[in-house]
Amino acid sequence: MTVATVAVPRSRAAPKAPRDLTLLLLLSNSVQNAMTGPDTSLAGGAVAAATLLIMNFVVANVSGSNRRMRRLIQGQPSLLVHDGKVIESHMAREHVSMDELHRALREHGISGCDQVALAVLEVDGSISCLKYDEIKPDASTHLARRRFIQKKQ
Repeated sequence: MTVATVAVPRSRAAPKAPRDLTLLLLLSNSVQNAMTGPDTSLAGGAVAAATLLIMNFVVANVSGSNRRMRRLIQGQPSLLVHDGKVIESHMAREHVSMDELHRALREHGISGCDQVALAVLEVDGSISCLKYDEIKPDASTHLARRRFIQKKQ
């Protein structure tokens, strides 16, 4: 089982721990059912495990090459703080409390929201924070993100 899960290629952008854990639990459950259920043959367990591994491989390849499928499976990062201002609507939609946001800011060595250029809730559930001094004032990525946010709101 371990060799099979390591051999299956993963998308670089995907959160690896939850997907691997889910696959491992499904594999163990299917093999256990094959060992203790009415069909106790080796072939039954092998077919169940192979089916899950093939499905995982197909989903990983499709989500790696298709942007819409990747967004459907993985989700999108959500901006929580922009230019020192908390975006309440995004926080409510993502069910993130102010306490959770302040805890993430403290983990990054930031004492308050006014010191944050960007705080993003990533697809794996972590919160990434960038201070103003970590972003160049003329950085095209920050300006492009600002235009996107203004259009979206």
